[in-house]
Amino acid sequence: MKDRIKTKRIKILSGNRETGLTVQVADTQEEREKGLMFVEQLPENEGMLFVFSRKVYGGFWMKNTLIPLSIAFLDSDGEILKILDMEPCKGNECPTYDPKLSYHYAIEVNLGWFNKNQIKEGDYVKFD
Repeated sequence: MKDRIKTKRIKILSGNRETGLTVQVADTQEEREKGLMFVEQLPENEGMLFVFSRKVYGGFWMKNTLIPLSIAFLDSDGEILKILDMEPCKGNECPTYDPKLSYHYAIEVNLGWFNKNQIKEGDYVKFD
């Protein structure tokens, strides 16, 4: 039987504001590759946290992803280094959304969620 993916509550610190987010934790190669493929709807304050065992380079793509997403790339301290908006892709030729920097974590949420919650590059994520 396949284990259900773990969920975790994280906080994003933006100045004096704190925004909560419930994330599914993708910390295996298989979970990271699947990501939010085929998900038809993502609740407002939920997302997916991608955890890498070491710093990685390279981007994400949206193959078989049905909903538009925003993605934040974080360093090992939880600082948001870059935020990108990504569009769904159903074909075989899907663009890669590359932050052009190394990162340790990535968080995917509904398109515009970071903006709507006034979360920006330089803000911090607390994982505990």
